[in-house]
Amino acid sequence: MNSADVRILIVDDEPDLRELYTLSLVHEGWQIDVAASIAQARDHLSRRQYALMLTDMRLPDGEGLELLRWLEAQPDRHEKSIVITAYGSAGNAVAALKAGAFDYLSKPVDLAALRRTVHAAIATADAEVQAPASSALQRMVGDSGVMRALKQTLQRVARSMAPVLIHGESGTGKELAARAVHECSARAGGPFVPVNCSAIPEQLLEAEFFGYRKGAFTGAMADHAGFFAAAQGGTLFLDEIGELPLAMQAKLLRAVQERRVRPVGETAEVAVDVRLVSATHRHLERMVEQGQFRQDLFYRLNVIAVALPPLRDRLDDLPVLVEALLADIRRDNARPGLRLSPAALQHLRQHRFSGNVRELENLLHRAAALAAQDLLGPDDLELQNGGGAIGREPQATANIEAVLPIASMPSAPKPDAAGHHNPQAAQIPMAQFVAQTPLPPDLGTYLDQVERSILCEALRRTRFNRTAAAQLLGLNLRQIRYRMERLDIRDPADAADGLV
Repeated sequence: MNSADVRILIVDDEPDLRELYTLSLVHEGWQIDVAASIAQARDHLSRRQYALMLTDMRLPDGEGLELLRWLEAQPDRHEKSIVITAYGSAGNAVAALKAGAFDYLSKPVDLAALRRTVHAAIATADAEVQAPASSALQRMVGDSGVMRALKQTLQRVARSMAPVLIHGESGTGKELAARAVHECSARAGGPFVPVNCSAIPEQLLEAEFFGYRKGAFTGAMADHAGFFAAAQGGTLFLDEIGELPLAMQAKLLRAVQERRVRPVGETAEVAVDVRLVSATHRHLERMVEQGQFRQDLFYRLNVIAVALPPLRDRLDDLPVLVEALLADIRRDNARPGLRLSPAALQHLRQHRFSGNVRELENLLHRAAALAAQDLLGPDDLELQNGGGAIGREPQATANIEAVLPIASMPSAPKPDAAGHHNPQAAQIPMAQFVAQTPLPPDLGTYLDQVERSILCEALRRTRFNRTAAAQLLGLNLRQIRYRMERLDIRDPADAADGLV
């Protein structure tokens, strides 16, 4: 939008402030109209459209929120709104954002922040006119009703600066949704900084979030910019926000409210300009009731709530999801013919997918690694429902029992009428145990043999693909390598070259 075509309405009952805001914005080349009350503002709005309305919260004949709600109720009005609130008035700021404001500014208004915020609002309006689909939205595969509604919600959410709280089970794509909010917003050109709150040691949280100065503590050899500084002009994504300890929640609350942070070892606060998006799989309202999460922080983060649907609620998306995931697997493994049979796809529909899309992805990776043919059938899919595999005989269990005979253990004792357990009833008769289970002469050696046998079988099935074998056994690559080295298990191909 050309600067000369931008017209802004300023609504404030103080003449000095109206003049100050006008002078600051006129220098940007924009056209300015002013109003001293809600009535005057309504008169201006009834006669023309504006790119932006800047309004004080308190006016002689009402609150600025009335104007926001009036604009939101008009389907043909597209003005962005910025609300000016009293310093530290967190409740008014949240109310303004929930009423549809693009952003808010606290008194006394910093004129540089005012110009930045107005530029961002106008840029967002331009982006909405062009409305290109973000790559993150395109990666959110699915055209079911719930997915169409979710994508529309994310696009609407991107229009403002309001904090967003994304809730969803593990594996539903919370970071992808956060990226979509960023990419659909006027901040798409700025950084997107994802932070896993559960992965940072508690003693390092403040330094990592807010940064620190050289010499602030032992080991601080140079200045370090924190997450807020890294996300300047963009979006800060706080994943697993429910894992933050209460002490850090209080410090985060101040940063969110005042939009200022103080690096460790610094005496002055630094202004930050970030859009905050948070995510959790936990029930934060319940945590608030239990005193595990600050109510005021929850209030600030949950201005706009977005719920991600679990995979079991959108099984109609399963065919396109499978195809999208298999496309990546084909490319990564140079197997262009890899595909899922119709029977296998129908087989997947019976699964609950407690791990959601991430579980589906791991399932397909494992099937592709183990299958002898490119056409994946039901027998190639090891689906665990309630501890049993669908479509497979329990061969693995039988093999393990054959290698490691385990005595039939007595069932847990039932409580008596008073609800108490009798510890004597839980004891295993020693004579019964010895009679039914032959004891190995060397327990350590015996267990090593059992572990070696299982590892060798998993490696044989995967043609010595360590990553695939580790997935079969619920291990990571580092763990299986350690066990192979300890038990002296070597790949025959490596052994021929003198390699481990």
